[in-house]
Amino acid sequence: MDPPPASLLQCIHPYLPHTIPHKPFVTLTYAQSLDSRIAAAPGTQTKISGAATKSMTHYIRSKHDAIMVGIGTVLADDPKLNCRHEGGKSPRPVVLDPHGKWDYKSSQLRQLVDNSTDALAPYIIVAAGADIETKNEAEITRQRGKYIRLALSQNRLQNWHLIFDQLDKLSISSVMIEGGAQIINDLLSFQKTEPFVDSLIITIGPVYLGEQGVQVSPPTGVVPTDCSWWTGSDCVMCSRIGRR
Repeated sequence: MDPPPASLLQCIHPYLPHTIPHKPFVTLTYAQSLDSRIAAAPGTQTKISGAATKSMTHYIRSKHDAIMVGIGTVLADDPKLNCRHEGGKSPRPVVLDPHGKWDYKSSQLRQLVDNSTDALAPYIIVAAGADIETKNEAEITRQRGKYIRLALSQNRLQNWHLIFDQLDKLSISSVMIEGGAQIINDLLSFQKTEPFVDSLIITIGPVYLGEQGVQVSPPTGVVPTDCSWWTGSDCVMCSRIGRR
């Protein structure tokens, strides 16, 4: 993979993680269409980013301790969640899977961890009462990942506090959150009162995906600050949002 253009690295650099006491630095980053869709339909993988911004994503991964996605993204994309930026380290995958749906033993990530010296096994966050298949738990443990059981409830705000507090206890000081839409909308919806997110890095592709697409649009308005833009075959908006 070719490195990102120098001008793009210069644009994103001020928005990369720095130390925050007692909480991980959170970067929310994703690619969307002109009509704010991140996929053409639920459960499908849709190409939006160009080559430069795809390379940027892997560079950003190398600058974080962990990369977080939800179970919907995992089931739709079977992602490897590693870093392909030359010389960069892969982050620890963190998967939000409250009901233990992911068949990890059959995933691309499981194969990658077995065949790579760099890729890390995931931390999978599940509800306290989730029924985990024994073979999946054994495979995760063998690869030095883990299931993290938390007292998740219908209170989404409380759940996010539990999740980020647990990651802090695991010495994860920075988290890159890539999706999916439910997680993105959830975090943005709390941003005015509970600013979990620190930086926002969004790739905007020159395409409309239509009304059947998966939309990112929080229920209340959020105003990013200190915005910077990069343009190429697509464009990138970087901003600060939340804690300084």
